[in-house]
Amino acid sequence: MRKKTISVITIFAAIALLLTLAGLIVRAVPRETPTVSSVGSYGNEVRAIQERLKERGLFNSNVTGYYGEITRNAVLAFQRQQGISQTGTAGPVTLKALGISVGAVPAATQANVDLLARIISAEARGEPYAGQVAVGAVILNRIEHPSFPDTLAGVIYQDGAFTAIVDGQFNEPVSPSAYNAARDALNGWDPTGGCIYYYNPDKTSNKFMWSRQTVTVIGGHRFCV
Repeated sequence: MRKKTISVITIFAAIALLLTLAGLIVRAVPRETPTVSSVGSYGNEVRAIQERLKERGLFNSNVTGYYGEITRNAVLAFQRQQGISQTGTAGPVTLKALGISVGAVPAATQANVDLLARIISAEARGEPYAGQVAVGAVILNRIEHPSFPDTLAGVIYQDGAFTAIVDGQFNEPVSPSAYNAARDALNGWDPTGGCIYYYNPDKTSNKFMWSRQTVTVIGGHRFCV
């Protein structure tokens, strides 16, 4: 009986080892996630597709961010116009022809944490912690939005995007809390719910910013879409 018990344990241990190794092999294979929008897709990329097609007079409906049959037909018309394979799907070739490029949120490497923390500290020093994370989230949301650069550095250093770059605050010592806020933002915490703008109503008279729809207020900042 003892030998039988040991034998069963040995078999289970072997199976567990094989499953573990299989899991490691699966995780080691990089997963490719190409940028493709088709019927049923929803989000910023689809919204950008609709806006570009509308500019060309090919999309005669409201910009909703939902890829339905109207969007598919407009994409087909654009593909015919451009001599692109007519699939009705907005793959990399079609997106490039439309001038659309959407980035992805970078990993929370030390270099990315340091860079994001520096702009958070410069823009939100003295704000409540959630407000600091929110500023970081806005920057990351811009990377995924078609209207902004596709990289962390590109968004931060975009001309005229942040006054802290111009007035020298970006080069000031970074507050310790900003590093934690940067990590939280890079790891997915977004207190703004997807906002791409923010401003302090006591410090700006910019008409464009005041015209944006406010989603939430955290500390001294209004966060907008």
